[in-house]
Amino acid sequence: MSRDLTTSVNTILESNSLKPFFALDLEFDGGNFVAWTGYGNITFGGTTYFGSGDFLNVSQISETADIQANGINITLSGIPSDLISSALNETYQGRPAKLYLGLLDDNNAVVSDPYLMFSGRMDTMGIEDSGDTANIGLTAESRLIDLERSRERRYTSEDQKIDYPTDKGLEFIADLQDKEIIWGS
Repeated sequence: MSRDLTTSVNTILESNSLKPFFALDLEFDGGNFVAWTGYGNITFGGTTYFGSGDFLNVSQISETADIQANGINITLSGIPSDLISSALNETYQGRPAKLYLGLLDDNNAVVSDPYLMFSGRMDTMGIEDSGDTANIGLTAESRLIDLERSRERRYTSEDQKIDYPTDKGLEFIADLQDKEIIWGS
């Protein structure tokens, strides 16, 4: 698939100096967790991302022409053990997860707006604690995963009142099931 690249990104891609990076944005109740695969802080899109260096790993990202849900695996290593309790107690499933691919210029400034490589929802989180530090593995799924989920809705009055509490349109549906209707006499 073709991508629209800005002139500044094309210039960096054609130069001898190429410095790509990933930036991660995970939404939690206590605030967003934002990190990038470098050192120090960078800012783009109004958000400051802290440098995680080599502690942030991202799995292969696949893209197909088919309509299917693709996910990613993200690993954060070297997390202090005292931060694990907040990871365990936080509600994260179904929350937004975004992964950006960006470029740095020769002055280590972010070139243009980084490209959104993945946007989906957090699914599962696994934690390996070794005492002093821990590793957190997070999987995120594309929103297309919703196409595979069955819908548990019925044509009943009770189900209709979930969305429209005062609606009486399906009030007599249950009575119609065993109703004998005599047609034309």
